[in-house]
Amino acid sequence: MKRESTGANLRSTAPQEDYRAAADGRRPHAHRHRATGNWQRAAWLLIAGIVLLALNLRPALVAVSPLAPDIRQGGGLSSASISLLTSLPLLCFGLLAPFSPRLGRRLGVERALLVAMALVLVGTGLRILPNTVALFGGTVIIGAGIAVGNVLLPGLIKRDFPHKVGPMMGVYSMTLFAGAAGAAGLTVPVQHATGLDWRVVLACWGVPAALALLVWLPQLQSRSRVSRLESSQAAYPVKGLWRQGLAWQVATFMGLQSLTYYAATAWVPDMLESAGMSQGAAGWMLSFSSLLGIVGSFLAPVLAERQMPARAVAVVSTVLYALGIVGMLVAPTAAPYLWMLLLGLGQGGAISLAMLFIVQRAPDARHTAQLSSMAQSFGYLLAAVGPLALGALHDATGTWTVPFLVLLVLLVPQGCFGVAAARNRHVGESPAVG
Repeated sequence: MKRESTGANLRSTAPQEDYRAAADGRRPHAHRHRATGNWQRAAWLLIAGIVLLALNLRPALVAVSPLAPDIRQGGGLSSASISLLTSLPLLCFGLLAPFSPRLGRRLGVERALLVAMALVLVGTGLRILPNTVALFGGTVIIGAGIAVGNVLLPGLIKRDFPHKVGPMMGVYSMTLFAGAAGAAGLTVPVQHATGLDWRVVLACWGVPAALALLVWLPQLQSRSRVSRLESSQAAYPVKGLWRQGLAWQVATFMGLQSLTYYAATAWVPDMLESAGMSQGAAGWMLSFSSLLGIVGSFLAPVLAERQMPARAVAVVSTVLYALGIVGMLVAPTAAPYLWMLLLGLGQGGAISLAMLFIVQRAPDARHTAQLSSMAQSFGYLLAAVGPLALGALHDATGTWTVPFLVLLVLLVPQGCFGVAAARNRHVGESPAVG
């Protein structure tokens, strides 16, 4: 096959291994050495696309939390209804995750991710309409788009960065928290600075999605062709994964850390406001926690791969999270920055490990997509219970003590499943259970 001199059509003119070599910082085959610059540019464009896609997988959801008082007042919604805005996307994550690998096989991963970002953009724009149906309908569409991105991005990283899985998953998880931090910290200040209605402020988070969509477009034309063997293998789903004990441990850890994360994210600002903080200060505390989560999410996979056993990292992240919850229960406004620091580091470490385990416990990209689908399907369905349960407990008790005590108790099994999922094995190597 001849290679075009412009190097523009990388998908049809060079093998997948050369692309992976450049993406991993290795030297391509000698007879393509002159094309190294093209490959490196393509690799950096791919990394930029991954970062921008990941950046949009949380803000449209997290932005609801700091605006909860305005949404409650302006929309006439109860605490349980507000929590449903957080839980609905999680239900979408869980219900649609099993279909995401199928969409990736049918359209190709790159096109499926483009569709995912388009859904986020459309759903975010829909929520600007002044009615409750548009608010909840747009939230469902956003959840559908994020569900596809959640499942397919780890598999793409496993496929195209096989020798740099740890650092790339660290970048991916770090970017998730960066998006959450931006949404938590900027939403209320933007509203106050502009005087915009809360619906318009929510819709503003469609701008980063539009940027991600534009940056990802070249991947439809410039990516190297997946080999025929890889395409043939990808056409068939992995069988028996739901009977694997190790797969269930990964999925349960994913679910428990998601439950505790989304439940805390949904209600930490309200808890701090009830303790005497202003709305802006409470939103900033959530943002500060997310900023520290960026640090934890980057460090956890790097430490787990190079410095200390992954099971130890899982225990440390759980303990940090627990100390943050205890501090909030005992004296929420006495040392809020310390509590948010502990909470953010623990949350960041946990979510990063959950994503890392999906990639590490899978032997190849095909297994990664299927394990990601299973873990996120079960995990996010479990996580959807969190915000709803905490909102209902608050409405029933009139206090945040009981809901956050429940979160504290749930951290015990979270840590145990994290240790189990950290075993250095692949799904398929352990005996099937059930």
